[in-house]
Amino acid sequence: MDFTAMVSAMAPDTYNKLAEAVATGRWADGTPLSAEQKEQTLQLVLAYQSKVLKSQDIFTVGPDGQIVHKSKAELKKQFSDPAAIARFSHDDL
Repeated sequence: MDFTAMVSAMAPDTYNKLAEAVATGRWADGTPLSAEQKEQTLQLVLAYQSKVLKSQDIFTVGPDGQIVHKSKAELKKQFSDPAAIARFSHDDL
């Protein structure tokens, strides 16, 4: 089985476990990842994000294999909440 086929066949639960291991540096049982395991696990996580999730989240790998970057204006637009509970101007306080 080649790398791309393995990534495409990976279950979402497996991806989540690998992503958590990369983020924490430890397997679910608490055992630390070796340097080789970190490298290979990170490659799998990035490939899964690119090939399966086709993620457009910032600082993930997009479908084209490039890191997704967004401008400050794009981020403000993405995270603006028009249904905010309350907004106050400086003079209201």
